[in-house]
Amino acid sequence: MLKGNLIDLELVERSELHVLKEWNSDPEFVGEFEQIEQMSLSDVEKMYDDRGDAQYFFVKRKDGTRIGLVCQFKDRSDVGIGYMLVAGERGKGYGTEAVQLIVDYVFLKRDTVRIQAETHPDNKASQRVLEKAGFVKEGVRRRAFFSRGVWRDTALWSILREDWGAPRLLPIGYVRR
Repeated sequence: MLKGNLIDLELVERSELHVLKEWNSDPEFVGEFEQIEQMSLSDVEKMYDDRGDAQYFFVKRKDGTRIGLVCQFKDRSDVGIGYMLVAGERGKGYGTEAVQLIVDYVFLKRDTVRIQAETHPDNKASQRVLEKAGFVKEGVRRRAFFSRGVWRDTALWSILREDWGAPRLLPIGYVRR
């Protein structure tokens, strides 16, 4: 488990995939900027089994309540992250801390110089999360994905290792260079 001040990140286990099925099939959870997709439990299990080195973490309040999901994955030659929170838990700092924790985890785990994330250009809340976590907007990819009947743009954001601040996760014996 990756521990933060407000929330913890806990790896999603195969036995918990029913939660991802429920969330992924709920338009309110995925929000107005993501595609609507209905998935069966077997679809979610196949996605989980085919994930390669991607990792999915539940975002959990300190009382253990699951309030969202954050993931890290290989995206072409870079590492990408994604995140979503239950609608009623947005705007409370949980998303920012989840992104900060996953960035720390990736930079401590992988020899990578860059982590990227994408948001819809109109998703100001998600962009605030990325800015607070140290990401910089690189630009807009035009007509990058199909969602809700239209081709949509996506804003590309990144954080470089040299711009990464002090980690919030410090394993025993780790020395920052």
